[in-house]
Amino acid sequence: MNMLKSIFISNYMMLLMGVAGYAGWMLYQSENPVAWGGVVLTTGPLLAIITWLMMLKNTARTSAHFPLPNFLGAIGVGLAAWAWLGQGTSVVAPILAVSAWLGFLLYAYWFSTFGGRQPSARLKVGAALPHFVLKNASGASVTSAQLTDKPAILIFFRGNWCPLCMAQIKELAARYRDLGALGVRVALISPQPHDNTIELAKKYAVDFDFLTDTGNVAARALAIENLNGTPMGMQMFGYDDDTVLPTVIITGRDGKVLWTHQTDNYRIRPEPDTYLEILRRHHLVLSAS
Repeated sequence: MNMLKSIFISNYMMLLMGVAGYAGWMLYQSENPVAWGGVVLTTGPLLAIITWLMMLKNTARTSAHFPLPNFLGAIGVGLAAWAWLGQGTSVVAPILAVSAWLGFLLYAYWFSTFGGRQPSARLKVGAALPHFVLKNASGASVTSAQLTDKPAILIFFRGNWCPLCMAQIKELAARYRDLGALGVRVALISPQPHDNTIELAKKYAVDFDFLTDTGNVAARALAIENLNGTPMGMQMFGYDDDTVLPTVIITGRDGKVLWTHQTDNYRIRPEPDTYLEILRRHHLVLSAS
């Protein structure tokens, strides 16, 4: 199933850009404005959303199913179909509109989810983390026990290629002074190539632990590995086929798990204030500045 998702997202993006560009050209050429306007109405918002997520990398969460863009997509399909049935225009416009819209429905309802993800049995509240070893940005080994020797927020993310992961890290980096003042360790962990971890550490230059999970060893130890979860084409940049399911783990002073967030939709992630609230609830911090 993940292999199909990997193939789907790369091909759908090319389809969406191609359909949007062709529809815009046909509209510019003064072809049937209802038919091709419908295609533009279908593809424009969808392309804008995906481009916004992938290029700006400022949004760590979205709505689950994008109701407004999907509503506009349905209207666009209706207009293209009406022009074909009622005005005798070419069937090409409604076919392209339907293809783009159905692809976005697959993106919103199928691709973005992890198939009803169940919480990992190895991440139990009140239990210590299983043993694993990671590599920090300097190349030194770091164990799970060393990471959790004080209150810690562990963020397992898919890699620098993932725009919502980057937005999640950007949010945390904006709060690094608050987190550092409270004595909370923040560890950012990914199975990506180690050079990418070094690049990320240099980019933000904050007092976080930037760590590489070489071979997805930690992800397997925690049962949060995502087999074939990397989009097709990213392998050219050194990424493995397998990645990690986005996961947040908060541990207390004793190194035991206080809370986890194991999303079933990669576009839905907690806000930094949620982490501070969890820590306050367990009387591990006084207040956030």
